[in-house]
Amino acid sequence: MKEFDVIVVGELNVDLILNNIDSFPEMGKEKLAANMDMILGSSSAIFASNLSSLGAKVAFIGKIGEDSFGNLVLDSLQRKGVNTKMIISDPDLATGATIILNYGEDRAMVTHPGAMNHLTIDDIDEELLKKARHLHFSSVFLQPGIKKDLAQLFAKAKDLGLTTSLDAQWDPAEKWDLDLKNIVPNVNVFLPNQKEAMYLTSSKDINTALQTLDALGADIVAVKMDNRGSLVRKSAKNTELPAFLNKDVVDSIGAGDSYNAGFIFKYIQGKDLAECQRFANLTGAVNTTSAGGTTAFNNYDAVMEIARQRFNYVE
Repeated sequence: MKEFDVIVVGELNVDLILNNIDSFPEMGKEKLAANMDMILGSSSAIFASNLSSLGAKVAFIGKIGEDSFGNLVLDSLQRKGVNTKMIISDPDLATGATIILNYGEDRAMVTHPGAMNHLTIDDIDEELLKKARHLHFSSVFLQPGIKKDLAQLFAKAKDLGLTTSLDAQWDPAEKWDLDLKNIVPNVNVFLPNQKEAMYLTSSKDINTALQTLDALGADIVAVKMDNRGSLVRKSAKNTELPAFLNKDVVDSIGAGDSYNAGFIFKYIQGKDLAECQRFANLTGAVNTTSAGGTTAFNNYDAVMEIARQRFNYVE
């Protein structure tokens, strides 16, 4: 028996979310936002928090500063049951922050990386990985300190018997220079959205992207397709499932991370891909019923109640 179901390695920051904004910002002008929230941010942390809320035993490896934002990160994760003992607090660094401007189901973001720039492969002890059954990594391009060693991390995890998952996320520099050749063969579940899959593989369409990933040795590729649902590919076979549509979206922050959490929650239980995909579509939709990436996820029963009431979901 392992101490943890999943160890998450990734970035940590807070989100300052502005909603109900008068109009898009313009240089030299001031706009008003009717609502503001300061909450736990970052793809990795939202994934970890929601996966823990669903009932998995989750631990986190990351880096923050010794500051108020760092305290908010730790408190938020701990309240959702995530083990934070492996998180490094560095007094010489500042915890990262993202300012998010929400416009319906779309958004604009500006991020100060702070401490997330400084996590390295040396911060991840092999003995820590041995405590878990599964390793998840998010937001490669926001973590330059470990990006070049990502293939080494996944290879080490596979050698230790862990299953693995990866959501590379968006590249702010739009260079998409990721060592897929050496990373993908050691990833059990690759979790891009449609645009990311295409850019990462230099493909003009999703089918070409998936064929490229096949050639690189991909096992399972789960592609998030916004309100059209998702596509899961294994052994050159595609399965598409429609989204659970929310007519009253509060915001879509963290919806992709919540999809990831739902997929991996079922995956580590050994469920078949159809169940993993359907539950992932559901958790992505549940995310949109509350502000921010984690507020809709209090515990498994609460998520299922939202699923029944809002989406007529039957287990």
